Amino acid sequence: MNFAWTGFSVLLFAAVICLCEGVWLWWSSTHGNGAQRIARRLRLMSGRTDSAGGGISILKERRYAKSPALDALLRRMPHIGTLDRLLLQAGLGWQVARFLQVQAAAALAGLLVPAVLHFPPLPSVIAGALSLTAPAFLLLRARAARVRRIESQLPEMADFLARGLRAGHSFANVMQMAGDEVADPLGGEFRATYEEVNFGVTMQDALHNLAARVPLTDLRYLVIAVLIQRESGGNLAELLDNVSRMTRARLQLLAQVRVMSAEGRMSAWVLTLMPLGLMAAMQVTNPKYSAVLWQDPNGQRMLWYGACAMVAGMLWMRQVIRVRV
Repeated sequence: MNFAWTGFSVLLFAAVICLCEGVWLWWSSTHGNGAQRIARRLRLMSGRTDSAGGGISILKERRYAKSPALDALLRRMPHIGTLDRLLLQAGLGWQVARFLQVQAAAALAGLLVPAVLHFPPLPSVIAGALSLTAPAFLLLRARAARVRRIESQLPEMADFLARGLRAGHSFANVMQMAGDEVADPLGGEFRATYEEVNFGVTMQDALHNLAARVPLTDLRYLVIAVLIQRESGGNLAELLDNVSRMTRARLQLLAQVRVMSAEGRMSAWVLTLMPLGLMAAMQVTNPKYSAVLWQDPNGQRMLWYGACAMVAGMLWMRQVIRVRV
């Protein structure tokens, strides 16, 4: 019983650390000083103010479930809109109800499979923790991968818009051509923006919605450049060229940083996987040699202390090799 509670406490400690880091990253990216400045500038450029009343939207509101009753129930839950926005940004095309069903099925499997197969306490706790966190982890990875693809397409998109404007097309027509010719996911986002304009949404609101759908600072710079040009005039093609050059320079610097930190990342992987690999090799070649760690209480405590040290080391190395550009 003490062994199970110790394992649960260690996993809970690691989960709380990961949760705090995730909350801090989300808060800094959405409510930090830079995000607030960009959001305030977007509101000013689109003619919105903090005291303005909410208008009537002509866009179809996203549903959280196919069932109207379940949809109404989910809308009363706190922070459900954040989950829906994550699903939208990940490009999965799922409703919130479907993701919650997958989450519940994974949690149920993590509880039943160890109980049916009579797993020891430690593997049972690990399986339960993994099953609870796996869907959210995969969702965040899908969102991050999609944002990276959009970021890599952004210089090409800015150049495409600039060439279209120099050819004499209007900005709305250039957006339509970009949505048709540029590959997804960025092409799909511009196609959705053009459809909003085509349905009657103002260009300012449509661009504001584009910046809200894609949590990318460089794309917000592009939107700000377009909104400033529409309000004050100027050479929009030249502004888009500047955005393209700035984005390319930042991506090039980011690639150089990743190359320079490759040794640190490889060291982190080796230091993380080496103890697990050695333990697995000893368990296969000579089970009696490593059985003391599993059976003796002192050995179990050593394993838990080692696991805590490994988690702390992984988090520390992740912060060291993670450089923001």
